Amino acid sequence: MRSSLKIPALAVAGVLALSTLTACADDASTSSGSGKPAGKVEGESVKIMVGGLDKVIYMPAMLTQQLGFFRDEGINVELLTEPAGVQAETALVSGQVQGAVGFYDHTLDLQTKGKSVESVVQFSHAPGEVEIVSNKAEDITSPKDFKGKHVGITGIGSSTDFLSQYLGVKNGVDSSDFTRVAVGAGPTFIAALQKGSIQAGMTTDPTVAQILDKKLGRVLVDMRTPAGSQEAFGGPYPSSSLYMQSSWVDSHKESVQKLVNAFVKTLKWMSTHSPEEIAAKMPADYAAGNQKLYTESVKSTLPMFTTDGVMPANGPETVERVLKAFNPNIKNAKIDLAKTYTTEFAKNAH
Repeated sequence: MRSSLKIPALAVAGVLALSTLTACADDASTSSGSGKPAGKVEGESVKIMVGGLDKVIYMPAMLTQQLGFFRDEGINVELLTEPAGVQAETALVSGQVQGAVGFYDHTLDLQTKGKSVESVVQFSHAPGEVEIVSNKAEDITSPKDFKGKHVGITGIGSSTDFLSQYLGVKNGVDSSDFTRVAVGAGPTFIAALQKGSIQAGMTTDPTVAQILDKKLGRVLVDMRTPAGSQEAFGGPYPSSSLYMQSSWVDSHKESVQKLVNAFVKTLKWMSTHSPEEIAAKMPADYAAGNQKLYTESVKSTLPMFTTDGVMPANGPETVERVLKAFNPNIKNAKIDLAKTYTTEFAKNAH
């Protein structure tokens, strides 16, 4: 879907210090889905930065490791985590990691900055995000009421930042008319909502399930299903994906195919197992002491995932249209969508 143009990784400001990363190596003490013992395999080692390993929208990353599918493919994968997708992007373009699990829309944004990055396997056809409103903010009944408000996002330049701006613009509120506040996800997002430092915000499960359970907020816009994506954006919005620098993909096709094989196996496994079975495979601490609530968050988010890892038809066009609505860099740029993703590996997955 793209040319083989190679653009080298460029260093960026604010390179993330490795000491701040939480590493989850593929030799974790879990057995594989095929019953093979855990342990390193003889094969290439790949580091993947995830924009929040415990977020349900990025569940395929840790689940693939838990099921042993990386090991079955003969590739050593080290999963690293940062709280926002934009930080995963930074780690990738700095050359700190070989892959990033984050939103596909970063590939378009990066192209305008002269970086050739592409999605090699698409986990989803909906954002999986939810716009939550504090129960104290009774005057917010739609995104048109964002004006003058503080709206929470994971980080500036993140996909929650992009989508929050789009929801505002779509409802007649310019990006400069409300304040976007970087509050991360999980406990930091919940604390910001409780303290009133944000009146609304965009987040994912399991944070959504926890907020609703604590009766701290209500759902304003639900983008966890294809229908929700259609209503909010007028089409499929491919989000969670594994994206990599095109130069690395071109020079490591065998390794990329192994990675995509493993992820597609996981997506198919997810489509044939219950939320209870899926939740039970994830690390126990992801449930934060409430397995039932965590299972509900998995159930609510499952509709966003693809079953084959292939980019959904018209998905890239929807993403481009959404970004052009508020992002001046993309609005005035000619994006070559064919260079932002490839279906080669997902279609060849076995």
